[in-house]
Amino acid sequence: MSNDSRPLVAHVMYRFDTGGLENGIVNLINHMPSDRYRHAVIASTKVTNFRQRIKHDDVEFISLNKAPGHGIWLFPRLFSLFRRLRPAIVHSRNLAALETQLPAWAAGVPVRIHGEHGRDVGDLDGSNATYQRVRRFYRPFVNYYLALSQDLREYLTTQVKVPENKVLQIYNGVDTDRFHPARIDHSIPGCPFSRHEHWIVGTVSRMQTVKDQPMLVRAFIRALEIDPSLSGRLRLAIIGDGPLRAKCKQLLEAARIGDLAWLPGERGDVTEIMGGLDCFVLPSLAEGISNTILEAMASGLPVIATDVGGNADLVNAGITGQIVPTGDPQALADQIVKLANAPSQAKTTGQLGRERVEQRFSMNAMVAAYLGTYDKLLGRSGAAA
Repeated sequence: MSNDSRPLVAHVMYRFDTGGLENGIVNLINHMPSDRYRHAVIASTKVTNFRQRIKHDDVEFISLNKAPGHGIWLFPRLFSLFRRLRPAIVHSRNLAALETQLPAWAAGVPVRIHGEHGRDVGDLDGSNATYQRVRRFYRPFVNYYLALSQDLREYLTTQVKVPENKVLQIYNGVDTDRFHPARIDHSIPGCPFSRHEHWIVGTVSRMQTVKDQPMLVRAFIRALEIDPSLSGRLRLAIIGDGPLRAKCKQLLEAARIGDLAWLPGERGDVTEIMGGLDCFVLPSLAEGISNTILEAMASGLPVIATDVGGNADLVNAGITGQIVPTGDPQALADQIVKLANAPSQAKTTGQLGRERVEQRFSMNAMVAAYLGTYDKLLGRSGAAA
């Protein structure tokens, strides 16, 4: 590998496992021209079997098995690692991986990029003064910042005081060949509900506090109270696993509608799932730029999402879906009832979402933006402005 003339990009994150940030790295590596750059994936904690989603066989995966807390004790190891790998670029993601920028600087890595992909669980509105101070401390060691939404770009320039000319905003892209509108008779494998008989509203994500799936469950319950006639065909699918799964089941059982919902746990066939839904909901308390929203739009689904992070950047409210307040089951229920009672309009809304993805959020556009940034910062010929 040392004789390989392609510059090495070392992608650093807290944990390489199922998630939107990690899925974005997979998409970037898989779709970037293999003759331009080579890649390494470094996890402060652990690289899981999620690595199998990367198609290239020349990617090195490194787990640092960091213990909780600040990773200063890892600095010597990271310094040695960067000296061995000699990456042209170290590209860290989110606060938990920001500390790797200092040993990268000390090891003489030419280009050091930090990406902000979404809000921290303990700082959903970006007001945490400690997190701001940490980001300011590491700011001198970072050459360039990438923000995945306008909201995150504004946070970096106003709260962290990063000069505007050092921040670029790049949207995620979605594979529109992999995610596309399904046939009308397509049903999700293993799902007890059929698109012939039911109108299925669903979500796909880790079942953790920030994703707030219980709000969707409460909205589903409320929708059936608003319009009891929907009980014959309105169904709920929540795909994913985590601490909130049991809570969601409890809410459904307490309302005596457990048989109207399907919570199968984590699934790897997201394309099949998207193709079997009629409406996608993202009830999160915080987001960066949601890959699942883009996947749902590419699949031709109307999207209802909460007004956080970059959700409103993606969903054109009133045209490709709706934006609702966080923690407001009534507002979400109203939109679910409205779409469920107008399936033809919902289908048109989804088609407009597909068109929006093709025009603004394609995988080619995302890869070109990253390539242009990498080339520019390395001074490579043909670099984009």
